[in-house]
Amino acid sequence: MDDLVVVGAGPYGLSIAAHAAAAGLGVRVLGRPMASWRDHMPEGMYLKSEPWSSNLSAPGGRHSLAEYCAGLGVAADHGSPLPIGTFSAYGLWFAGRAVPEVEEVTVTEVSPQGEGFLIRTAEGPPLLARTVALAVGVMPFTRYPDTLRELPPGHVSHSSDHRDLTRFAGLDVTVLGAGQAALETAALLAEAGARPTLVARRARLNWNTVPQPLERPLARALREPHSGLGTGWRSWVWSELPWAVRRLPAPTRERIAATALGPAGAWWLRERFERRVPALLGHRLLGAVADGGRTRLALTTAAGESVVLETAHVVAATGFAPDLRRLELLDARLGAALETVGDGGTPELSAGFESSWPGLFFAGLLTAPSFGPSMRFVHGAGFTAGRLVRGVRKRLGARGPLPGSTGGARTDRAAAGHP
Repeated sequence: MDDLVVVGAGPYGLSIAAHAAAAGLGVRVLGRPMASWRDHMPEGMYLKSEPWSSNLSAPGGRHSLAEYCAGLGVAADHGSPLPIGTFSAYGLWFAGRAVPEVEEVTVTEVSPQGEGFLIRTAEGPPLLARTVALAVGVMPFTRYPDTLRELPPGHVSHSSDHRDLTRFAGLDVTVLGAGQAALETAALLAEAGARPTLVARRARLNWNTVPQPLERPLARALREPHSGLGTGWRSWVWSELPWAVRRLPAPTRERIAATALGPAGAWWLRERFERRVPALLGHRLLGAVADGGRTRLALTTAAGESVVLETAHVVAATGFAPDLRRLELLDARLGAALETVGDGGTPELSAGFESSWPGLFFAGLLTAPSFGPSMRFVHGAGFTAGRLVRGVRKRLGARGPLPGSTGGARTDRAAAGHP
């Protein structure tokens, strides 16, 4: 029986595993490393966050993105967007140095078993663990407008469904949304030879400004401090004080998670988008009907005027909605027993990211209504990983691996001379 099984091998799962291995815990990591980044983002996308705020977390700050890029002779400079492919490769490099071997299996169920948990996979026999950390990322929580749910699959998709957008070359494609995913997907569609149109309820698009230099006069730095989530005091609080967010009343936390750091495009994308993508702003989607190989979208303007838009395909770049009820791998009895934040569907968590079910921990998007918007970004992994592992050790009631665990062999491979 392992001390900890981490379900998910994205930035949060890998960071948690790195801290657990360094603490001497018997830890196993289940999932495809960096799957969301490798499989669900189109070629040509860039990181929106700054490279210095996009590190996975290992004790002592080892294995940073800057270290990886320096080894390749690649610049990872403030104010210079980094390709998603480079970041994905960094995650694999990090896993090879800081994490026990990742087992690429599909977890189908996590259920209580005695004082621990039973983890079933699609590929092999079940596993037993004293504690479990669910770091499942965002893919279980894709959000579609209700008006699109009756469309046949060939007519509609989510922005996270696409690795290659060249399949839409020569086609009219309608992209719904106003955030970075919508804006960049639309720009990439145009550059791939498609004819995209953006449709958004917002009357205007928001664009981030060019980041200020890291080195600035003191007065300016105090007025608008840098943080892992952007510039300004509000962003600094969300970035640096997730523990303080957790102490707020549940309705306040839910509101912050839902509204803070709203939709906006990266500054480096604006010219590419505006040069090639027409936008219908202030338009609300009322209905959608498939007609042969085309789709008719019924829209309305803020003034109440009706608009019909015909398109070959609709891409919903409408984000993700965290909800335990959509986490199919969680045993129904276990999921129903969890305390949730306010009236929402996300788990109420301790300071160590432990849910109301002893030994069951959460990381990533599902924790945003507990710890704030930082948990929606890679940057939040740095806050999460060490605290979650301390929570695991507290639950285990030991300062090291328990008798019968495999912790002694699961240490940082870099420290053991891993190349």
